[in-house]
Amino acid sequence: MIFDMKTDEKEAKSARNKTIKLTQEEVTHYGGKVVVLRDSATLEEVINRTICGDYFKIASFLPDATVDLLVLDPPYNLRKSFKGTSFKKTSEEEYTEYIESILEKVVHCLKPNASVYICGDYNSSTSIHLAAKKYLKVLNRITWQREKGRGAKANWKNCTEDIWFCAMSKNYKFRVDRVKEIRKVIAPYKEEGEPKDWIETKEGNFRLTHPSNIWTDLTIPYWSMGENTEHPTQKPEKLLAKIILASSDEGDVILDPFLGSGTTSVVAKKLNRNYIGIELDHGYAAVAEKRLEKAEKDKSIQGYEEGVFWERNTLSVRNKLRKNENELTIW
Repeated sequence: MIFDMKTDEKEAKSARNKTIKLTQEEVTHYGGKVVVLRDSATLEEVINRTICGDYFKIASFLPDATVDLLVLDPPYNLRKSFKGTSFKKTSEEEYTEYIESILEKVVHCLKPNASVYICGDYNSSTSIHLAAKKYLKVLNRITWQREKGRGAKANWKNCTEDIWFCAMSKNYKFRVDRVKEIRKVIAPYKEEGEPKDWIETKEGNFRLTHPSNIWTDLTIPYWSMGENTEHPTQKPEKLLAKIILASSDEGDVILDPFLGSGTTSVVAKKLNRNYIGIELDHGYAAVAEKRLEKAEKDKSIQGYEEGVFWERNTLSVRNKLRKNENELTIW
């Protein structure tokens, strides 16, 4: 379980450390909100709930054709241990079979126009592609940059991960206008003295752009961020916001079978979507419930404001734009 008994040492830690930890009392409280499935369930019984259990044992209990968006972030094909669970790197063939086994059990939940995003790294990507095209229409591969990671002496530092974008059919949703990005204009071009496709402000020149499949504007959660937890592979809320805004509408149902500390469900709630989250570890499921409670009052997503995504380290610029006759809303 994840809990943090108060001690003088921990009470003295920096007030800026916003990492979400649970006391033993909170583990009991939030853990009591978690659902356990032992038989087939209706949508009403699982919607907007955190389910604790083994995905492979309970996937068949989920209702058919109810999910609009599936987010898969399974264990990567690498050696890793945390919270008493160990994973070892397997062959490409074995990992491909593992991903196939996940997809095989979940496709019955998906609507005919559902979208699917599958996370992985360079070791996992080949297997994900091979497994995905067996069950889905593969549409693209997103590569995103993460800042964390140790330097390497005998290889290039590994600081990217992949997300495979797939769909059940060609009739999938993709709302590009909801995921546009604000970028600073390096070489502003004018036509007849007027800015061409960019806007002039007191804080610099900016352009509203369409998103690509290279994402460099994400920050891995760390101790001074309110979304940070102790989960070792936590994804940024901003990353999930891009996926959810692009591939679902308000009121849609989003499923994450490897929920971790709850990011997919939390962002779905912040963006007025419904969610179903499955997590094997009861402690992480409890953390997810605490984050969901916080999301009832705090709908903010770092780097997403006024309907657009901003580059990293632009908060001070945004604050100044807000004061300058609210230039922040001119997009």
